Amino acid sequence: MLIDTIVIIPARGGSKGIPGKNIKLFNGIPLINYSIKYALSVIPNNQIYISTDSEEIKDIVYEFGVKTIDRPDEISGDIATTESAISHVLSSIDIKPKNIVLLQATSPLRPKNSLKTLIQYFEENDFDSLLTISSTHRFFWELDGKNALPHYDFENRPRRQDMKEAEMKYIENGSVYMFSYNHFIEYNNRLGGKIGYYIFPEECAFEIDSISDWIALEQIAKLNKY
Repeated sequence: MLIDTIVIIPARGGSKGIPGKNIKLFNGIPLINYSIKYALSVIPNNQIYISTDSEEIKDIVYEFGVKTIDRPDEISGDIATTESAISHVLSSIDIKPKNIVLLQATSPLRPKNSLKTLIQYFEENDFDSLLTISSTHRFFWELDGKNALPHYDFENRPRRQDMKEAEMKYIENGSVYMFSYNHFIEYNNRLGGKIGYYIFPEECAFEIDSISDWIALEQIAKLNKY
């Protein structure tokens, strides 16, 4: 099973919000190391690929023995898509994996030992793609011109602790994606076809895009012992 799966971790050197974000120390450890260690809990280092345009990142990840793919300048800018990085990795390696796990370095908090279970769940249910999600207790509204339209019954506002599973909302947390090679080659998208989900705890729902995200998530990581 695991021989058929590779991991791709896109990691650009540039970042407008937080310079050098992917190698900045997060609670004393380079941010990208969290994703690499998570991958290594299940996948051999020669099946883990770091897509990067940064020599510094290559130096940081060298100790893990993972493979690095030099990302061209044309797909390394702020408007470059993750899909373009995935396509480049797949066209640069000499193997054709059955499945691909995508880890985003900006989401360092993931439940320990969850990757093996996630991969098994994906394969046992014959999904084309899968994403990790987290519950949210927020109340959502939609704007229609000058009007605000509720997505919940505000006349019977539920308390957080009383919310039933059917009343919960879930967000795409951006932490882990998994998809088949064939699906990606056909549609050039990490999602599509028969889409599965895997629920992560609420504290895993945060992505680091700004300094305030960074500060808050470091504290969450300490409190929850990540």
